[in-house]
Amino acid sequence: MGKKELDTKIVTAGRAKKWTQHLVNPPVSRASTIVFDSVAEMKHATANRANKELFYGRRGTNTHFAFQEAMVELEGGVGCALYPCGTAAISNAILSFVKAGDHILMVDGVYEPTRDFCDKMLDKMGVETTYYDPMIGEGIRDLIRPNTTVLFLESPCSITMEVQDVPTLARIAHEHDLVVMLDNTWASPINFQPFEHGVDISIQAATKYIVGHSDVMLGTATANERCWDQLRESSYLMGQCTSPDDVYLAMRGLRTLGVRLKQHEQNSLKIAKWLAEREEVDHVRHPALESCEGHEFYQRDFKGCNGLFSLVLNRGNTEALTALLDGMEHFSMGYSWGGFESLILANENINTIRTAKKKDFAGPMLRLHIGLEDCGDLIRDLEKGFERFNAVLNS
Repeated sequence: MGKKELDTKIVTAGRAKKWTQHLVNPPVSRASTIVFDSVAEMKHATANRANKELFYGRRGTNTHFAFQEAMVELEGGVGCALYPCGTAAISNAILSFVKAGDHILMVDGVYEPTRDFCDKMLDKMGVETTYYDPMIGEGIRDLIRPNTTVLFLESPCSITMEVQDVPTLARIAHEHDLVVMLDNTWASPINFQPFEHGVDISIQAATKYIVGHSDVMLGTATANERCWDQLRESSYLMGQCTSPDDVYLAMRGLRTLGVRLKQHEQNSLKIAKWLAEREEVDHVRHPALESCEGHEFYQRDFKGCNGLFSLVLNRGNTEALTALLDGMEHFSMGYSWGGFESLILANENINTIRTAKKKDFAGPMLRLHIGLEDCGDLIRDLEKGFERFNAVLNS
């Protein structure tokens, strides 16, 4: 079979006839109990239960196997574990590689629930967390201890959008035999190839761009050969499993991932550049723009961007931000992103979720997810929002 280009992979991955049964899409197979016709057949399934053989519903059905195979083909690695949400993928990946007395390094710009997991769960289990500056680079050496087991990356970072030097961090981590984990959700499986840059385990909140329609919770963790067996078996022992109906929707979302991301990218760049010229805006934190920390690493390592970015305002207060947000027509407020719709959130207190690196800007921050609507409509919506914002500040 010849080499396939990315757009072809997106359409064909996970569609082997053993999964599709000659249909276009793998059918939804719901099961708890798997029944066998003979002792020999049961023993064979038991011996091969970790290798895409029907064994028990929690191990997965053909629906799950097809999606896992597709994720590995798109993102790399040798195996993919499934979880009921992205946070479950993060917490179970970490738990699979730590024990009491261990120490982990966690990027300071991480998704807030990941920080909460470290502070409220790992701490109780005797696992210590050190948060590090996302832009630390070679300086990560100074934070590695004899009992450090995991280096966790998120690139770009949540909200503040710093792009990390993943290859450098991974190289140093491997010199000390650490497991390198990356929350790769922003890039999706197609805009950053984690295993080509030294990552051992790549995590996706498939809830976001993979599903793409804001109607499914799902997480994935794809691992290389070094880590796959331990990740798979530990996650299974912790009871992780997913609905085949949700997995089917994720597989369907994959088929349009490429075209959706291209449109998200086009829309977000147009609006980010428009925002950068607004007098209310101090700077825009979009990885594809020079004003974003780590932009040089984005240019070097990424194949494209998406609809999610942040911006910092020159000034503002809670009353003015409320006036801006409350009157939006096309931008909704919501704690997710990656769907077809545009979203907006204000983040006034970044320092409350940063400990290694305090913010270096004064004004409030907005995070936008640019959806698939017409850019003209979205810009007019933002213009009216700024009018309300300025009216409050100037009153």
